[in-house]
Amino acid sequence: MANTWRGKNLGRLKNRQRFIAAFVLLSVFILAVHPASSAQDRGKMHWVGTWSTSEVGRPQTPPQLAPAPPPFQANQCPPQPPAAATFMHFNNQTLRQIVHTSIGGSSVRVVLSNKFGTVPLTIGSAHIALRDNDSTIQLGSDRALTFSGKSTIAIPAYAVMYSDPVSLSVPQTADLAIDLYLSGNTDMAAPLTMHTGAFQTNYVSETGNYAGVAKLPAVATVQNWFVINRVEVLAPESVGGIVTFGDSITDGTRSTPDTNSRWPDELVRRMFSQSAPIKMGLMNAGIAGNRVLSEGVFQAGINALARFEHDALSLSGVTHIVVMEGINDIGNARTNPTPTAEDIIAGYKQLIGEAHSKGLKIFGATLTPFYGAPYYSEVGEAKREAVNQWIRTSKAFDGVVDFDAATRDPNNPKSFLPAYDSCDHLHPNDAGYRAMAAAVDLALFK
Repeated sequence: MANTWRGKNLGRLKNRQRFIAAFVLLSVFILAVHPASSAQDRGKMHWVGTWSTSEVGRPQTPPQLAPAPPPFQANQCPPQPPAAATFMHFNNQTLRQIVHTSIGGSSVRVVLSNKFGTVPLTIGSAHIALRDNDSTIQLGSDRALTFSGKSTIAIPAYAVMYSDPVSLSVPQTADLAIDLYLSGNTDMAAPLTMHTGAFQTNYVSETGNYAGVAKLPAVATVQNWFVINRVEVLAPESVGGIVTFGDSITDGTRSTPDTNSRWPDELVRRMFSQSAPIKMGLMNAGIAGNRVLSEGVFQAGINALARFEHDALSLSGVTHIVVMEGINDIGNARTNPTPTAEDIIAGYKQLIGEAHSKGLKIFGATLTPFYGAPYYSEVGEAKREAVNQWIRTSKAFDGVVDFDAATRDPNNPKSFLPAYDSCDHLHPNDAGYRAMAAAVDLALFK
């Protein structure tokens, strides 16, 4: 009887051991296929742009500057000269370019662009780091960037290239320094892909590869971005991205350089400062002079309908788009009947349809006053008012941001409130850009 009892229990013990062994093997298999969720589950993470810019091709001839504005009103503040683009090429030099983040993250990658290059563009070395001040980076923050494991690459003509991800603790609303060593002569890659209105001081080295050095031996500074298109961080899939799509007013023209005072920057500060912060990536797709329906003059980029896919719809993590564009179509037409307000509205309808086809929300922003600007006309003002009325009342957009109401002089609605006028009567000053950001209903992004 005792032997029978021992045999039965020994059998049960062996069965239990087999069950435990099978369970352990199954658990190992499950963990191999589905990594533990106690760490950040990569299946629930995605790339979101924390900074971006829209590109144009480097000009081949100097710009024809707009005529000086006519005499306007008493108490007019002195006009400021327009910011000119930099005409230069690089030969065996390193660029240290400064960009300002929106959201942060622990893994980062950079997108480089040769979209307007007609030949391959060689990048001899690329690095990213946290900026300390001026052309100096924070010690210990430098990371070399590779592209499919290679530190040296040639970006094909008309192409973009994504760097491999690197581990770097990227703070929100902080400055990053992106170093590009251009080992060849970029004059061969004309037109060089760039963004003219950076309103940010960037640095050009003496001859040689200085990517990643603590303090760049700079021989020149520029107010442009070259080749860099955007910076992305890995974020939870619940984190979305906002693209602000527009012209010089979205680009931040006449804002104070090196202060990140564009209205999209002010919007990020406002979103993050809420008691329940709204954490979203912000990607700025503004280009000075850009138009909805036609090609602008010098450095204004291709029309909005043509660039919408590349500059907005295809950006990593985008969930919302704010469109403010059309004043250049109106102003440059002056007294011509075309484009009509209906033509511009038809352009908006196409943008709305494209955004909705991607499952994105798209908001329309009213056009701000321009009385006193060089290209103002009463015909143009009537078009602006008709466009704004349609934006406010048609319900075609998923929401409306009334920048016109936020910035106009209530005693003279055709004009900016004097406190918000940068003195060219077309672009806001820093206070005006803050007022624009304050006019955005944050519930649109919740």
